[in-house]
Amino acid sequence: MLAQSALLAAAVAIAAAIFLLPPASRLSSGTPRGRFADMILANATIYTADDPARPFADAMAVRGGRVLRVGTYDSVKELKGRHTYELNLSGNVVLPGFIDSHVHLIDGGLQLARVPLRGVRTKVEFTSKVKEVVRDKHHGQWILGGGWNNDVWGGDFPTAAWLDDISPNNPVWLSRMDGHMGVANSLAMKIAGIDKNTNDPIGGTIMRTTEGEPTGLLANTAMKHIFDVVQKVSIHERREALLRASRHAVMRGVTTVVDVGSYFPGTTAEKTWQDFSGGVKAFLDGSLGSSSALFHEPYEDDPGNYGLQVIDMDNLLNRTLESDKSGLQVAIHAIGDKANDMLLDMFDKVVDLNGVRDRRFRIEHAQHLAPGAAKRFGKHGTIASVQPDHILGDANSAAKKIGIERAERSSYTFRSLLAGGARLAFGSDWPVSDINPLQSIQIAMSRKPPGWEVPWIPAERLSLDDSLKAHTISAAYACFLDHVVGSLSEGKYADFVVLPSTSWDEFSTDLPGYVLATYVSGKQAYP
Repeated sequence: MLAQSALLAAAVAIAAAIFLLPPASRLSSGTPRGRFADMILANATIYTADDPARPFADAMAVRGGRVLRVGTYDSVKELKGRHTYELNLSGNVVLPGFIDSHVHLIDGGLQLARVPLRGVRTKVEFTSKVKEVVRDKHHGQWILGGGWNNDVWGGDFPTAAWLDDISPNNPVWLSRMDGHMGVANSLAMKIAGIDKNTNDPIGGTIMRTTEGEPTGLLANTAMKHIFDVVQKVSIHERREALLRASRHAVMRGVTTVVDVGSYFPGTTAEKTWQDFSGGVKAFLDGSLGSSSALFHEPYEDDPGNYGLQVIDMDNLLNRTLESDKSGLQVAIHAIGDKANDMLLDMFDKVVDLNGVRDRRFRIEHAQHLAPGAAKRFGKHGTIASVQPDHILGDANSAAKKIGIERAERSSYTFRSLLAGGARLAFGSDWPVSDINPLQSIQIAMSRKPPGWEVPWIPAERLSLDDSLKAHTISAAYACFLDHVVGSLSEGKYADFVVLPSTSWDEFSTDLPGYVLATYVSGKQAYP
C-alpha cells in the first residue's frame, strides 16, 4: 500500500560496495573468523571518527572485509601472517569512507552521458552545448541534459525560443541544477500536449508569456507532462549509469550513498521500487532557485509569491503516520522556513500519536529556518540532511531572492542546528551538485564561495571535526547504518580513503582537493 502512495520515493542507504563486490561480502554479520589479517595499514594517520578514547591511530588490521583491530603498530603486528599484505602509508591521512547522505545515483550516472550545462555562464555557451549533441542525434531522438543555473548569467530563464532553431527535429528537455525546474523546446511541448489551454497542476507551474503562451519552463509537478512522454531509459542504460555513477563516487572517496529518488503523483510505483526499497520520502515545497521554496514572507523579487506547497498537510500527516507505524524511516524535502516549521509541527503530532521510539526523522535540505527552528530539531533528534555545496549558488542569489536580512538570518544554519541537538548529515544532491565530499567539508568550514573574501554568515561555520563527522559517522547514524559503517572501529566494514596529506597538521591546515585511494570492504576500488 505504501509503495502506491503519491509523492513517496525510495530513500534507502545503499553501499557502493554492493556494486563492486559480491553482495554476501556486505551482508554477512559478525567479526570475520581466522587468525591473521588480510591486510595491515602501517605508519598511517588514521582518523577513527567515533572513538573519543582513541580519535587517532597509526595502524589498522583488516580481515574478511572488516576492521579487525585499530591502534598502534605493536598492537596489530601479531595479526600479520605469511599471506598478510602490509601497506606502509608513510604518514598519509586515512579517513573513514565518505557517506553521501542525499544523492540521485542513477540520475547522476545518466547525466554524465548527457548535455553538461553545469557552470555554463552565457546563452551562447548554453545553446552551443546543445547544438553539439544535436549533431549526433537522429530525427526524433530526445536531447536530455541538465545542470544549468540562470543565476550565473544574470537571472534570465532559458526558453523554448533558445532551442527551437538549433533543434527543430528533436525534442529537448534540460533540467535546472536543482531539479525543480526545466526547459523544453516547442517540439517537446507539442509531444507532451502542453499549450495555451493546459492548466497548471497542483504543486506545479507552467511558465507563460503575457499572452498566456507556455515559454517552455516547467516547475515542480508540471514537469510530469514531459516525464510522461520522454524517451524511456532502458534497463541496460540504467545499469550502465549505475556503474558509471559508482565509479565516479569512489573516485571522490564516497563508499556509501543514500539514494533519494523521485516519485510523482500518477506514475506507477513499480519503477521506483524496482530500483531500491527502504524508507520513504515526500516533498513539501520546491527550491529557492525556482522561487518555489515555501516561506513565511514573500520573495523579495516577486512580492506576491510565497513559494509552493506541493502536498496537503492532512494528506502528508496521514501518510507519515502510516509509514511510521510500519517502521519505515521518513525523509521529507523542505527548503523554505515555513515548510520546515510545518514539518517540525507535524513531527510533534506523529510522536504524540505513535509514541516515542528511535525513528530518526529526516528533513532533506533544511536550508532556511525561522528563528528558533534550529533548536526544535533536537526535540526528537531530527536529522538535518544538508548539502554544503549548495552554498556556492545560494550565497550569491539568496539576498536577491529573499532579502539580505532574511538570508543572513536563516540560511544554512549548520552550527545552530548542531547546537540545537540536530544530527547533521552531509550530502551532495548529485547531479544537482557534483559528488565532492572534500569540497563540501571545506565549504562547511569556510563558507567562502569562489571570489568571496569574507565568509557568508561566519557564525554558522563548522569545525573540521564536526564537518568530517557529518560526512562519516553522523551520516551513517542518519540512515541506521552506524553499526556497520561511518567509522574505523572493530567489526565495521573496512571502508576508508587515503589522502595525500602526510600528517594531521598538514591535512587540517590545507585540506586536499582529491583522494589518493578508496577502499571498500578492504578492497581497493580507486584508482
